[in-house]
Amino acid sequence: MLNNIGPAGLLLIAVVVLVLFGRGKIAGLMGEVGKGITAFKKGVKDSTEEIEEQTETADGAAARDVTPAEAERRDNA
Repeated sequence: MLNNIGPAGLLLIAVVVLVLFGRGKIAGLMGEVGKGITAFKKGVKDSTEEIEEQTETADGAAARDVTPAEAERRDNA
């Protein structure tokens, strides 16, 4: 059903929404959506930085490599 909506259908939907809500209300809503997206991105960035900071300071050292040595891998095979 949604596959049949073309450019004319989208234009009609946009006009109906504009008539129902008015230009000012839509502009305000888009402004709030933009603020929400900005806050979300800031939250993701802050939490990523916090996680990186915690992993660097854990036990006073950065993460260490625990991959088995080459000889040990051959013995297990």
